[in-house]
Amino acid sequence: MATQLPDPVGAGVYDVYTGAPRGGEVPAAAALGLEPPRFCARCARRMVVQVRPDGWWAQCSRHGRVDSTDLEDRR
Repeated sequence: MATQLPDPVGAGVYDVYTGAPRGGEVPAAAALGLEPPRFCARCARRMVVQVRPDGWWAQCSRHGRVDSTDLEDRR
């Protein structure tokens, strides 16, 4: 059974890398897993992002925070 991703990076209407409606091209760095999400998937607001040596965290002012270590646990 798969668990749902947190709202800021989950299956929303907007692309988490560009903020545009989903369906566009994913940037190459994002496809390689080198770029953290910059926009909330649910509301397209720009998120506060902190990159650290072991990962990143991103926070939407409306939908909360997600940490890359939380996503790794879901793999």
